[in-house]
This record gives sequence, C-alpha cells and structure tokens, in this order.
Amino acid sequence: MQLMQFLAGMAVCLCTCLPATAQGKAERLDALIRQTPALQTAETGLAVYDLTAGETVYTYQSRKLYRPASILKVITSVSALHRLGAGHTLNTTLYYTGEVQDSTLTGDLYVRGGFDMLLGEPEMQQLVTAVRRLGIRTVAGCVYGDVSLKDSLYFGEGWSWDDAQFEFQPMLSPLTYNRGCVQVTCTPGAPGSPAAVTCTPASDYYLLRHAGVSRLPQAGKLQVTRNWVEGTNEIIIRGNVERKTMKRLPLAKPELFFLQLFCERLQRTGITAATYATAPVPGGAHLLTEIQRPMTDILREALKESDNLAAEAVFYQLGAQLAANRPAEAKDGVEMVEGVIRELGFDPEAYRIADGSGVSLYNYVSPELMLGFLTWAYRDKAIFEPFYEALPIAGVDGTLAYRMKRTPAFKQVRAKTGTVTGISSLAGYARAANGHLLAFVIINQNVLKTAQARAFQDKVCAVLCE
Repeated sequence: MQLMQFLAGMAVCLCTCLPATAQGKAERLDALIRQTPALQTAETGLAVYDLTAGETVYTYQSRKLYRPASILKVITSVSALHRLGAGHTLNTTLYYTGEVQDSTLTGDLYVRGGFDMLLGEPEMQQLVTAVRRLGIRTVAGCVYGDVSLKDSLYFGEGWSWDDAQFEFQPMLSPLTYNRGCVQVTCTPGAPGSPAAVTCTPASDYYLLRHAGVSRLPQAGKLQVTRNWVEGTNEIIIRGNVERKTMKRLPLAKPELFFLQLFCERLQRTGITAATYATAPVPGGAHLLTEIQRPMTDILREALKESDNLAAEAVFYQLGAQLAANRPAEAKDGVEMVEGVIRELGFDPEAYRIADGSGVSLYNYVSPELMLGFLTWAYRDKAIFEPFYEALPIAGVDGTLAYRMKRTPAFKQVRAKTGTVTGISSLAGYARAANGHLLAFVIINQNVLKTAQARAFQDKVCAVLCE
C-alpha cells in the first residue's frame, strides 16, 4: 500500500473511530493545544502515527507548511541512507606527482577532500606519516588541496549573513580540519592582569588581538570573536575574563587552514613544504594513502549533536552522485532529496528544500511530509537501524540529554530537535506504555520563547509514552 494511502485523511484531529488508547491520547493532545498559552500566538503543526498498529493517532494542521529548522536533517539522513546506503564512506585521499630523488619530491602533493568534517589530528598525522614513509624530506613543488567535490560557495541559500560569526553556521568546504574551527581558551589571572589565552590548534594561519583583562568588571562583557564582517582571520579578545571560558570560532576559507596546518605538521617532522594552493588532482597522480570515514559516523554527528556541517557534508555527498564529474551544487542535493520525496508518494513541488541542515530560512515542509519520512524509514531495516541508533535519546544524550528526565518519555523517545529564531521543532519516535512504537512530528513556528515551545513538546511526548 502506498504511503500516501496510510497518511490520507490526516488534515483534521482524529478523535473518533480509534481504539480507546489512541482516542484517549488524541483527546489529551487536543486539550494540551487548547490549554497552552504560548500556542495562542504561534503556529503549531502536529502529527502522530502508530507504526505498530498501522494507524493515525492524531493530526493538527499537519498539512500546513512550516520552516522545519534542524529536523530537516531527518529528511537529509533518510534520503542519504536510501540513496547511498549505510556503508557509504567519505574519503580523504593523498596523492603525489613526480618522483622522489635524493629525498626530494620533484612534483607536488595533492589532498582531495571528501567532506570529512570529523577529520582532526590523528588523520592529519596519518597523512604526514604517509609522506614521510615515501622518503620525502623536501617537496620541491606545491601542496595542493582538491576541493572540487563541491562548488566554491561557503554558505547555503537562505542562511542568515550575521550568523557567520557563530560555530553553528560553518563555512562549507570539502577539506577541513577540526570542522574549520579554532578553540580559544581564556583563563583569568590576578585581578586587572592580562588573561591567559591559548588557541587550538596553534597556527600562523590566524592572528590574535588580545585585550582581555582578568576579573575586572568595568572592562565590560567578554567578547571572543573573529573579524567575520571583513572576512579576515583576526581573532579578537576583549573585555572581562571572570572565569575560564572556551569558545570555538569558524575560520574563513577552511581549506586553506587545512593546508597551512598540513604544511606546518610536515615541517615539524623535518619535511619542507613551502607553498600551498587549491587545484584538482591531475590525471596520473599516484595514490599515497586514503582515509575512509563511514557515513554513519557523520550522520550520528548530524542527528545526535545537530551538527550543521555534518548534515551539509551528507547533503553534498548526495549531490555529488548527480553531479558526477563536476563540482556538486546545492541544487544537486535538492534534486536527489526531491526524488526521494516523490518515491514516498508526495509532490516535491508542494514543498521547498534549500539545504541539508535546516539552517536556511527558505525551507518549507509539512508535518505530514516529515511523518512520511519517519514512517518510510521504519519499514526499511537497512535505513531504520542506523537512523534510529543515531537519534538523541530523551534525558540521555545528544540535544535531548537534559529534556524529559522526570517524565514518562525518559529514555522512551528518540527524536531530532530543531531550533532557529522563531522556530522550535521535534520529530522522531516514541515508545508507548503498551509497547507500540509511534512516529511523531511537532513544529512550533512564530515562537518568541523557545523554552515554552520545548515544554509543550515534552508534554506531548509524555502523553505519547503514557
């Protein structure tokens, strides 16, 4: 039976023709919507489906369009598991051209990025070790970064320009180290003295302008930022450092940050590599080593931690399947996702997908569509098992670690959270007291206080699990 047939008739609240348990939940959800003051000024969409019984439990404005925020990652993840498979890997590869003569590489080194946003120091050392084992002590040519997996745009369509200063909105590049971020740690000393500042990883790629003062309130609120308006990598610290404070800052042009660090790591091991730039790997280059990252590791970051860079990495992996021998664009990822929407029995023209993470303000989906993805995933073991395992668990981990702890939903809900200004959402699965597994979607739009929306969502989950 087609998915749309399963979901037909979901535009109104279902309080009749249901088993007693389902009808009781529907009545309680109706009452909860009526009695929640915050919903009087906000738009709310809600849909619940009993996967075990194969029946709709409840709907409320489920066909209306909403901006989903990060629950869009559900659509991205399910689409990727369907199109690419759970065994797909994101590969970072190291090549060289020329020959090694008297410890000198007469050609160039090339690192091809595969959008492995988890790449850090262990992987960097693997690349350095591969160069050293070849007997290279001097790279006569250049160290190149191949970022041809995607186009040159660092941001997604509909991303807010002033969010570029924050870690949650990374710069998109197939070649990154430490997510393209530097961690700044400020530690106070004696009152009035300069605070101690360390930056990790240390590198000449960025500059530090430090004017932080220890335990001096009149110095003003502590600010740790980058000159993101002008797009430079000047890290600026000023104000009062009252306590040890850590902040991660995304750097401009993360692929060049990667290449700078790679050259610095080579230098540490006695390998001279003076220059770097970006260029595709040429034909005939020799493979030195390859780092394979399971896509399921990336999906876990995208879902458990709501990592936007992880979701975009998967989104562009989808797009690369369509782009083939050219850099993938956002429209390629969109087309792949829209194909899955069509497979579910929905019309992709009725919705708007702009990115893979939900950061874009141009995304528009309905709770009905989102519920369709959750239901469809449940029916395919190859999709459901890795997807379900990667979702946050209520009161235990991820973005739900501190929610629903003292409610019936504790440990019984696995769901993706979503938050952008004015939007709070939650979508996933709930285990009812009778053992049935329910799929649910809650989207609160036009909310000024996120805490109020989350309180409502937690109460909905408690009702589902009772």
